[in-house]
Amino acid sequence: MRTSTIERKTAETDIRMKLALDGSGKSDIDTGVGFLDHMLVLTTMHGGLDLLIACKGDLETDQHHSVEDVGIALGAAFKEALGTKESIERYASETVPMDEALATVSLDISGRSFLIYNVPGLKERIGIFDTELAEEFFLAFTRHAGVTLHINLQYGKNSHHILESIFKGFGRSIRIAATRNDRQGIPSTKGSL
Repeated sequence: MRTSTIERKTAETDIRMKLALDGSGKSDIDTGVGFLDHMLVLTTMHGGLDLLIACKGDLETDQHHSVEDVGIALGAAFKEALGTKESIERYASETVPMDEALATVSLDISGRSFLIYNVPGLKERIGIFDTELAEEFFLAFTRHAGVTLHINLQYGKNSHHILESIFKGFGRSIRIAATRNDRQGIPSTKGSL
């Protein structure tokens, strides 16, 4: 089973994380940021991952450090769990509806970090969650996972539905791109990722 354990402690956050890529969608997530917890539960379930996260952050400052650092830790955990990247599908692109919202998430486990985040029209907040932090989460993930990630919102009105569509598509893309494919070795003409 492809797994990883990450512990990351800074002056701003203290994170413990366990990830199993070949899981069953089980999660135990407490980041201190309720909306992020909800989105990561969706990612885990739709990604077929098992994920444990415990984060203590400086929420008295704001949610930024906790959201970004959870993205950093998840990216590092994903990269570690993948190992050599041998015999993976590498690519995935999933379009997921959530009521009136429709978003596409495309992932390349390339070894190169790059994020396109085309999500216009989000309200400034969902409850107390600052919606600009979703982009910070994905940027931190891509930088530490070494993946290329394109997130494009086709349309949507409800900010909660928009982000739910994105995080579900993110989970599904992770699951498909990380799936083992025994017909090939490293999925690159260069021979490495």
